[in-house]
Amino acid sequence: MAIDTKRFKDKVEHQTPNINLVPLLDVIFTIMIFLLVMLSQHPVDTLPDDYSPEQISAKPTTSTGDSEYYLLPLNGLRKVTVNGVDHSSDIRSGSIAVHTRVMDEGQIMMDSSTGSITINAPEDLVDVAVKPPVL
Repeated sequence: MAIDTKRFKDKVEHQTPNINLVPLLDVIFTIMIFLLVMLSQHPVDTLPDDYSPEQISAKPTTSTGDSEYYLLPLNGLRKVTVNGVDHSSDIRSGSIAVHTRVMDEGQIMMDSSTGSITINAPEDLVDVAVKPPVL
């Protein structure tokens, strides 16, 4: 059976092109929505000018609390040392209370694999560096 290419060519030449605009409009609206959302975003790396330093910091202040100690919980806490002295007897429910100045001026190393907290406190705070937390 022979293929009649001349009749097929004539049929194709006399057809009018059929363009469907619905997918084109979908793509255009999707791009517009994407651009509107992206351009309306504000950069997050800058802080607004109306925040006070107390609102930015997590440290307790007179407006957020008057505590002199931070609660440091550690899963499986078994040992606490301050400048080489063992304070494990101050552990309550896997946590210890640490003086705020020790947090600011000292060094705290927490090791969850051994369940220990090692604190290097300033010399004038060794006696008050940690205490049992009030639960």
